[in-house]
Amino acid sequence: MIKLNDIVVKFGDFTALHDINVHVKEGEFFTFLGPSGCGKTTTLRTITGFIEPASGTVFMKDRDITHVPIEKRNIGIVFQSYALFPTMTVYDNIAFGLKLKKLSKTEIDQKVRDIARKVDLSDEQLAKAVSQLSGGQQQRVAIARALVTSPSIICLDEPLSNLDAKLRVQLRNELKKMQKEFGITSIYVTHDQEEALTLSDRIAVFNKGYIEQIGTPNEIYNHSATEFVCNFIGDINRLEDGIVAELNKRGADLDPTWHHYIRLERLHVNKMDDGKHFVFDAMVESSEYYGLYIKYTINAFGQTLKVIEKNDGSNPYTKGETAHMSFNVKNIMSYKPGEDADA
Repeated sequence: MIKLNDIVVKFGDFTALHDINVHVKEGEFFTFLGPSGCGKTTTLRTITGFIEPASGTVFMKDRDITHVPIEKRNIGIVFQSYALFPTMTVYDNIAFGLKLKKLSKTEIDQKVRDIARKVDLSDEQLAKAVSQLSGGQQQRVAIARALVTSPSIICLDEPLSNLDAKLRVQLRNELKKMQKEFGITSIYVTHDQEEALTLSDRIAVFNKGYIEQIGTPNEIYNHSATEFVCNFIGDINRLEDGIVAELNKRGADLDPTWHHYIRLERLHVNKMDDGKHFVFDAMVESSEYYGLYIKYTINAFGQTLKVIEKNDGSNPYTKGETAHMSFNVKNIMSYKPGEDADA
């Protein structure tokens, strides 16, 4: 559907993107994830035509669109600020692109009302000025305006970042539902890991103008390709020398010159002595009760570790108690220092 081949983007002497290669499949929800300034929005703007690459090619449905003007790419865009016209009505905001295409009033009216129903905007809201709507309603207007012209793909640049946390979660769910209903290919930019993991079919993790890894949420989280991805996605424990040495005494065969990590939920406070797990005692430093799970901070072999344990209804460990810990060595992710994509 969308292919980026060896895309390089430069601003003067600064190279913002280095040989970016991405293939977004038709109907896919594909996310560009990474910290601020990593190149994800620059890549999106290269796809939409706001930026022309120094080298490389952008394809849509096997057609080279690298030098095609923005308005001829048939791409819907939802900006971070929504870029709505605040003094115009919701109806006129949604109809704006259709009017530019010089469609008849009857056709415009039908398309506006059809898309409004699909994104849950009422006739009463269509008559209001955009400035009278809530943040969530404005987001729906921005999506409706992007979809009403029947684009081949829709690009969304951090559309939830200006909303409060509760509304963000609510609209995240609605956004995924809408995307599946419309079946439209979607490219989504965010720095929010949770947003990326819950929304995406696949994710490209960016760092300093490079792509560190492309994969499913499960691949990105549980099989991080680089140390950067491992640290950027979710919370994680880095195993210090003392624990690595102890593991090796028990046959783990971990290279002491590499960096070794384990996810919080891969550690267990309930001893699993089944021959597959490394078992040890640790002192509980603190615990946080979340209902569905309990988060412990424990000390083992002089190192502080964080642990997330599913709440099974038993009494949680308290500060100062000894917890019987276990984990499977296979769940450790190991990296040779200096092997990230930007090294």
